[in-house]
Order: sequence, then C-alpha cells, then structure tokens
Amino acid sequence: MDLIKKLEDLSVRYTVVSELIGDASLIKDQKKYKETMREHQQLTELMSLYDEYKKILKGIEDATVLITEEEDRDMKELAREELKELEEKKPKLEEEIKLKLIPPDPLDEKNIILEIRSAAGGDEASLFVRDLWEMYMHLAERKGWKTETMEAQETEVGGFNKIVTSIAGKFVYGTLRWESGVHRVQRVPATESQGRLQTSTVTVAVLPEAEETEIQIRPEDVRVDVMRAGGPGGQCVNTTDSAVRLTHIPTGIVVIQQDEKSQHKNKDKAFRVLRARLFDLEESKRQSERADARKNMVGSGARSEKIRTYNFPQDRVTDHRINLSLHNLPSFMMGNMDEMLDALNVYAKEEQLKDSSDLVN
Repeated sequence: MDLIKKLEDLSVRYTVVSELIGDASLIKDQKKYKETMREHQQLTELMSLYDEYKKILKGIEDATVLITEEEDRDMKELAREELKELEEKKPKLEEEIKLKLIPPDPLDEKNIILEIRSAAGGDEASLFVRDLWEMYMHLAERKGWKTETMEAQETEVGGFNKIVTSIAGKFVYGTLRWESGVHRVQRVPATESQGRLQTSTVTVAVLPEAEETEIQIRPEDVRVDVMRAGGPGGQCVNTTDSAVRLTHIPTGIVVIQQDEKSQHKNKDKAFRVLRARLFDLEESKRQSERADARKNMVGSGARSEKIRTYNFPQDRVTDHRINLSLHNLPSFMMGNMDEMLDALNVYAKEEQLKDSSDLVN
C-alpha cells in the first residue's frame, strides 16, 4: 500500500477519533474509552510525523524545480544542498512512520508480576537474583512505578532463591516484556579466595497481570492448602497457619504465598500470581497461533533461552538476541537500562514490520 494513501486514510480516522473523545458519554464505557484514547494517542503521533513528511516532500519538489529552472548559479547550489539534505531525511522518516503504523499491543499497558529465580551456580546465583531484582527496582523508581514484593525466598548468604514482585505503572509490560529468559553472569564471587571466574544463571519471567474479569478461575479447579510459613534452612518463621498453597488442578500450576502474617492477604496475593500465570499461559498459546510471532521477534521468552550475559571483568552486558553490547555495567545494574530496552523494542517492531502483510511496502 502507498504510504501517502495510508496516511491520508489515517488522517480521516484521526478526525473521527478526535470527535469521539469529545463525546462526554464515551467515559461511561471504560473499556471503549481506554481503547479510544490509546488510538487517539497513536494517531496524534502519526499525524505529527505526517506533517513533517509532507514538508519534506514539498521541500524536495521545490528544490528540484529551483535546480531545473533557476539560472543563478549560487541559488542552484543552495537548492542542491537542500535537496541532498532532504533526500537523506526522507527514508529515515519513512522508516519511523512505518514503525509507528504498527498498532500498539494492548498488553503493553498492563502491570506485571516479575519472577526471578536462581538456576545454576548455587550461592552465587542466589546473590545475582538479588542484584537483578535491585536493578529492576532502581529502574522502577526512575520510571515512577509502584512495586510490591509478593514472595521472597532468602538464602543464608543474603541472596534469593526466588523473588516475586508486582510492578504497576505506565507502560510497564511494554517496557519489560523482552526481559523473560535466562540471564547469565560471569564474575569472581566474593566468596572465591582464588579469584576464579564463575558463570551462573538466573531465570526471569515477566507476566502481564490479569484482571479478575480476564481470567475466570473456578473454585472447584483450585485446591487451597494452608500451612506454617518457613524460612531459610526450613525453620518455622510463623506460629500460625498463615502460608497458602494454591494448586490449579487443570494445569498443575502451584503457587505458594507466605510473606504476609495474614492468611487472607497471602491468599489474595497467591490468586493474583495464579491469574498472571494462567493469563501468560493463554497469551503464549495465542502467540504460537500467530505464527510464532514472539520467536520471530526477539526470542520466545522461554525460561530456557539464554538472552543476556553480564560480564563483570570486561565491564560488559550483551543481549544475544540483538547482538548489542553495552559497557559501564555498574550503571546498567543501577537501572540505567533504557538504551538496551529501547533497542529491543525497536528490533521487535522492525521484525513485526517485516512479517506484516497489511502495512506499507
């Protein structure tokens, strides 16, 4: 499809949507209101780019006419310089417009459940779980996101075997959706007296948090067990049966919550995590049905897939899916991850653009 024709059609749609958001009755339907506002924002950004694109096209046309018809040598030279500059800008702007033409994924606006677990590497892996968790917490603080620890299994060396955190705010899933997978760390552990480099791995799962209306959990499908909470080494840390274990019978998913002293609060948290896991399960099936879209972009998001290496001796973090290496690892671990996260999202959109048959050629 011709780019100008596509943008002209969207210009007409922009007028319609702009009138819609001015209708006071729209806010009564919250779902439709959010969808309309999301579309309006996307179209506003596109129309701004379209205005810039039209100016470039007009500039190219005017400069071409000047070169052809102007007799003054200096004016011709100025026109040639302007034409060269505009022709360099044009393909870059076209690429930006094409990326913007990809409809935003409604999931991008969702809050998330972030699960980080130690994999290979014993104590060092558990310490890196803590490091990664702190990295994401620093990022959340910078973004103004709200965080809440859902579950934390501490180790005796001060790390975590597993930590689960909810993160709420603007565009959380859209920012962190490509963080799922195996994160590998290469460094000399603090406990290593010989100074030998160790490689450990940690798994990260980013689950979009589901509303109760999005995932229906039938009471008869869940077995609820209560028990006393346990800490590192198996010691009892609570004298009441406040810990809750949910077993979702159809899928076999098990969720244990014991961080709160209240059984009721633990149960609520457990159901939030269960809903997120079930929602992610359904979404993964939908992704597979859409021709393995996630795999074609930046990986499947599976926990078995090694996505990134943090090499401390070389002060380097490398994302293997997009072959991007960044230096200044200490800054990255303080949550300054935007360059990497932006590159992943741009790459995913570019891959989606290649696979889309209904967008501009």
